[in-house]
Amino acid sequence: MRQARRTRRPALLRAACAGLVAGCAGLTGCGGGGEDPDAGTNGVGKLSAAKIQSKTRQAAKGADAVRLSGTLVSKGQTYKLDMRLKGSGGEGTVTVKGGTFQLLRVGEQLYMKADAGFWKHQNETGGAGGTEGKAGGSAGDRAAAAKLNGKFVKVPAGDPAYRQLSGFTDKDLMLDGALALHGKLSKGERSDSGTRRVIKIAGDEGAGGTLDVSLEGEPYPLRLQRAGGAGTLRLTEWGKEFVLEEPGKDETVDYGKQLPTQ
Repeated sequence: MRQARRTRRPALLRAACAGLVAGCAGLTGCGGGGEDPDAGTNGVGKLSAAKIQSKTRQAAKGADAVRLSGTLVSKGQTYKLDMRLKGSGGEGTVTVKGGTFQLLRVGEQLYMKADAGFWKHQNETGGAGGTEGKAGGSAGDRAAAAKLNGKFVKVPAGDPAYRQLSGFTDKDLMLDGALALHGKLSKGERSDSGTRRVIKIAGDEGAGGTLDVSLEGEPYPLRLQRAGGAGTLRLTEWGKEFVLEEPGKDETVDYGKQLPTQ
């Protein structure tokens, strides 16, 4: 009996020690070895700022889809964006001083949708072919705005607005801008974004913009603070598929005039 007890005790002790060792593997500072800030991460935190940026670009370009939201300041105009993008097109909303409109691009086909108030504003300011400075717009302008209310307007490829508006739906183009940092790159501290751990890289010590890069899973960019206070963009829903479909004929209408260039 004593021999059996002596046998069981070492066996139980070995099992307990094995459990403690396994538990230590998932903790920082266990065993007196010091904390490893990259334990359990994708490892990009160990790289230089330039290599982190390169890895981030590769991950972003390789993703099938992304949601991009936030603010963008360009040529004195502030845009509020909420776009879902993928290789074949994109959809979402853009808000500017004149109101909010919806964009949908399926392949090369681009559509714009807004309410009558938006089109009325464009007519009054001349942005949609109306006469500059006409208070309230003409009766024809108001009738046109009412006709366009809630309808998808197909933007002709040759229209001056096409290039700018389609840019908001272009995944590669928007990501190029979202990943741009200016000046000498540097690496900042690791932190918690609220949803996952990130590491920050910056251009020109932050004056050239900052980018939060995920330390979990793929090293996707999650947040960009643009240089010069030119807006903040959030990048989420990486790889989340969504369906793009052209609107039906009963949902579309021909505009017949030059579309607004914001």
